[in-house]
Amino acid sequence: MKKISFPALAILILLSACSSGSTFTVDGHVSGADGKKLYLEASLIDGVVALDSVKLKGGGSFSFRQPRPESPEFYRLRVDEKIINFSVDSTETITITAPYTGFTTDYSVAGSPDSEKIKALTLKQFQLQKEMNALFKGAPGSRTDNEIRQNRLTALLNDYKNEVKINYIFPSPNTASAYFALFQRANGYLIFDPLSSREDVKGFGAVATGWSYYYPHATRTKNLVNLAIKGMKNTRTPKEKVLELDPEKISEATLIDIKLKDIKGNIRSLTELKGKVVLLDFTVYQTAISTTHNFWLNNLYDKYAGKGLDIYQVSLDADEHYWKTVAGNLPWIGVRDPNGIYSSFAAIYSVQEVPAYFLINRNNELSVRGENVKDIDAAIKRLL
Repeated sequence: MKKISFPALAILILLSACSSGSTFTVDGHVSGADGKKLYLEASLIDGVVALDSVKLKGGGSFSFRQPRPESPEFYRLRVDEKIINFSVDSTETITITAPYTGFTTDYSVAGSPDSEKIKALTLKQFQLQKEMNALFKGAPGSRTDNEIRQNRLTALLNDYKNEVKINYIFPSPNTASAYFALFQRANGYLIFDPLSSREDVKGFGAVATGWSYYYPHATRTKNLVNLAIKGMKNTRTPKEKVLELDPEKISEATLIDIKLKDIKGNIRSLTELKGKVVLLDFTVYQTAISTTHNFWLNNLYDKYAGKGLDIYQVSLDADEHYWKTVAGNLPWIGVRDPNGIYSSFAAIYSVQEVPAYFLINRNNELSVRGENVKDIDAAIKRLL
């Protein structure tokens, strides 16, 4: 594959967006920076590209206009080595006001709620780094002292990650700020490590699922999906061979695949249904609503199976025998996650309660979450 240099890539993005005629604006002023040069830069997956610059005068006013990206993208303002990160996902106007001295921390941003969250995340990361530096300040101590420090560091990182997941990632996994949170660093390393931490994989999976729904063709979406898949593969335990993944299919992934055993013990893959419209359903058979829910699914299956609909139902039941007994005669694909309500797949798809369902189009792209469907028949017909 021919590689495109950073400047060439920036030009291609610019020309693509210009063709639609839509732009975004970032303006404001930087006080105490007379004579300094302010840069507008794009933070791409492969690196940073300079887009525009201006020499600040007097009150430090500036205004940049750039082509609007087709999906959320990240940009930054830079004076010397001081940086402000922000995101853009529409033809918005973002106003940033900052002093030169406290440029990176004391700025204000208006017109972009996601950029406000990015500022909050940045300040939290700075505080985390400060506490980590204080923890290891001074000469190394005894082995016991070092173990205590390491335990405190682990607790510090876990507290940070839990707070960020609860307040920024899981509530709105489809946002730029959730994406930004996943790639923050401390001491040069990713705080959330998708390749070695099972808990961190859940965060990457949740954001990958959210972006797959809203921005299925974005490069960042494919990157997230690939990281989540690799992480699931790397962190599986020997008893969870059901998570076995085919590395050759990673580059083709457009949603997080699920591979679990059906009632007969055969591994069934969600993505094997590509070419059909799929209703992905998470349920627990040992609940009062299960019978009514399956009756509803059966009506949909009878109505649309002949036209290209299939159902992939994931049981989160702890009792395998009960599941096999109740689900044995159902006409659609039924699988069970042995981890039950602690299912990594349920976490990745941000399942908060059961039953929960999703619609997937014929191209293996997540199209809609069940709570967003007002008319299920109409939603299915649009995809068939």
